Amino acid sequence: MEKWHLDYLQRILNARVYDVAIESPLELAEKLSARLGNRIWLKREDKQPVHSFKLRGAYNKMVHLSQAELDRGVVCASAGNHAQGVALSARQLGTQAVVVMPVTTPRLKLDAVRTLGAQVVLKGDSYSDAYSHALELEKRHQYVFVHPFDDPDVIAGQGTVGMEILRQHQHPLDAVFVAIGGGGLIAGVAAYIKAVRPEIKIIGVQTADSDAMIQSIKADEPVLLKDVGLFSDGTAVKKVGTETFRLTRELVDDFVTVDTDAICAAIKDAFEETRSILEPAGALGIAGMKQYIAQHGLEDKNLVAITCGANMNFDRLRFVAEQAEAGEGREALFAVTIPEERGSFKRLCQTIGQRNVTEFSYRISDEREAHVLVGLAISNRGEVPEINQSLSEQGFTALNLVDDDLSKEHLRYMVGGRSQLGENERLYRFEFPECPGALMRFLSRMHPNWNISLFHYRNSGADYGRILVGIEVPEEEVPAFRDFIDSLSYRYVDETRNPAYRLFLR
Repeated sequence: MEKWHLDYLQRILNARVYDVAIESPLELAEKLSARLGNRIWLKREDKQPVHSFKLRGAYNKMVHLSQAELDRGVVCASAGNHAQGVALSARQLGTQAVVVMPVTTPRLKLDAVRTLGAQVVLKGDSYSDAYSHALELEKRHQYVFVHPFDDPDVIAGQGTVGMEILRQHQHPLDAVFVAIGGGGLIAGVAAYIKAVRPEIKIIGVQTADSDAMIQSIKADEPVLLKDVGLFSDGTAVKKVGTETFRLTRELVDDFVTVDTDAICAAIKDAFEETRSILEPAGALGIAGMKQYIAQHGLEDKNLVAITCGANMNFDRLRFVAEQAEAGEGREALFAVTIPEERGSFKRLCQTIGQRNVTEFSYRISDEREAHVLVGLAISNRGEVPEINQSLSEQGFTALNLVDDDLSKEHLRYMVGGRSQLGENERLYRFEFPECPGALMRFLSRMHPNWNISLFHYRNSGADYGRILVGIEVPEEEVPAFRDFIDSLSYRYVDETRNPAYRLFLR
């Protein structure tokens, strides 16, 4: 074993976390095991006092500070879970904690941090903004900065999760699935498990739109993402740590990315198994494990998924419930074109047969053809080609929208909104931060020649809003418009050529 690896093993073995943390249970997930054909174990870090593993690293860092450093107080930046860990640790150690959080932070997390006695400072729309301000406060007031992931003591504290897994499961174990944000948890878990039982695979899980670690491994150096998806806010990190990157590159065996639908399905899986509601980041391990099993055809293996957090906003549950069906492959969404004539609608219903209809949207818009949005309950995605074939045999043209985010997030709520007035209309999906002034920032920078021709927003209870905007832009001004939307730093997708948009809204 190399010296640096031995050093981390010693740090983890000597980590002080149990003044504030519990040894979380490792539970057999019987329903998931039966469904997936493998023995699935859940490492329940969601049961920690602050409902996240983060207090392990925060406390281990802070308990190693000198009394003089504790007297100066500590500062950190966090979107929620690390903040609660620092606040609880500060209360335990009798020091002042200043926590900088984005203004988009949900009240649930703000109240939790304040209840633990920390001073909360709201700054910026993102973690990056909060992080920069925390560094300013560190210099101005001589606070000690407690990094959320890129610190050896923090990494060692998180590594006690791996230590507990091996102590609790002394039988053969094939793989452990770990969510990755900045990399502190996977670095610590991998450091311990690979030192003690190197035959066990460590699989990292990231969201497809926040995969900074995976991109860094490919580039062989930490890379800075231009933007990140915000649904899994606990792992929405634009740049991983230098030390966490080094450990992950050396010790982690493989990676898998998952989308929002898969995460929502995993939250539902966890609820049905444990009656606990995980936050998106907390369910990443389960989502990644399910996808990895399917991709590699795993059978009869012993697998662990770390459920690393449960600080879920209640308002977000509606969105999760809606997306979970798609994530489980239990809903098929189609745009079906039928003749605008008597009997066509009845014939479509006969073709659908006894399948349960989850959605049916239609509005007359053309003398010859009708476009109908149809949602159907299915057992698995293998049924989708069969349905397509049945519709085709009856002379109906069907467009499969199962993987079309525009349709799932917006169109299904807007069918019937066709207009002939929108000239040179361009369609974009945006993610706006849920904070005062976000929309005004967008509108105030728009050129007066650009007219909003369509707007759809639906609150999903998240830290950001999913917004669909149609804008009339003269062809000669398209380059200027692209420069404008790039300058906003909001995530966006150009949907102008999306066939579903042209069927239902154009």
